[in-house]
Amino acid sequence: MNRGRRALPARLERRNALFQQWQALLTNRTKRTRTGEMIIHGVRPITQAITHGHEIRALLSDSRENPSQWARELLAEPPAPVVVVAPELMAELGQRDDGAPELLALAAVPSDDLDRLDHGRVDGASRPTLVVAFDRPGSPGNIGSLARTVDALGGDALVITGRSADAWDPAAIRASTGSVFAIPVVRRDSHRDLMDWVGRRRETGENWQVVGLEEARGHQLAHTDLTGPTVLVVGNETVGLSSGWREACDLLAEIPMSGSASSLNAAIAGSIGLYEAARQRGLPTG
Repeated sequence: MNRGRRALPARLERRNALFQQWQALLTNRTKRTRTGEMIIHGVRPITQAITHGHEIRALLSDSRENPSQWARELLAEPPAPVVVVAPELMAELGQRDDGAPELLALAAVPSDDLDRLDHGRVDGASRPTLVVAFDRPGSPGNIGSLARTVDALGGDALVITGRSADAWDPAAIRASTGSVFAIPVVRRDSHRDLMDWVGRRRETGENWQVVGLEEARGHQLAHTDLTGPTVLVVGNETVGLSSGWREACDLLAEIPMSGSASSLNAAIAGSIGLYEAARQRGLPTG
């Protein structure tokens, strides 16, 4: 991807081919895939991406006279070349109606190699691994929301399987408040890829289990042991788990519900599963 990457200018003051390419990264998944690049908005997402070692290819600056301390510090030791962009163009790239953001980041889209799961979180915590699989999510906002909870409640990675929304859509990054950069987020075409990874871990003696969250399956989540190495599988927002994931799961667990609601939002269901795992493992949850 990103063959023949052009040299970046020091300033960009008009709408040209480079600006149009950056603008397309905001709305066109195919462009993000083809170039291997994305635009990151916001103080926390940019900070998280830099802190966790993601490849930043450029910082875009509106070059305002009185930048914030955060921007001053970042521009004093930038992680990548700085391009000064005209404020009206920065406002467009920032997708804002209230003026230009101080900084945006042009970053590389992370690898979807499952080997990233073996490294897990960067905090080096010693505990059984907890991987969340999200089956064919249709909403980038739900991907971001679930990534945020994985990060907050001790999960080690988020794997998105099947035909899905894009984890690197600005809406997903925004919903995650940067957590998509704090944990490995990996996209795979099939659940079989993750199950092959689980199989390799089992061959080394690790006692992995695969637990799917489903409606009305009789075995309650609170009665499910989530203290060992676990893949927690969350289904599509509309149709739930695929038949492939149902067959792959060692256990299907339900979250009891009352009232008239027929189901839970997928990201919320995943969050409840993560909270239960964190509670069982004795991790801080409040």
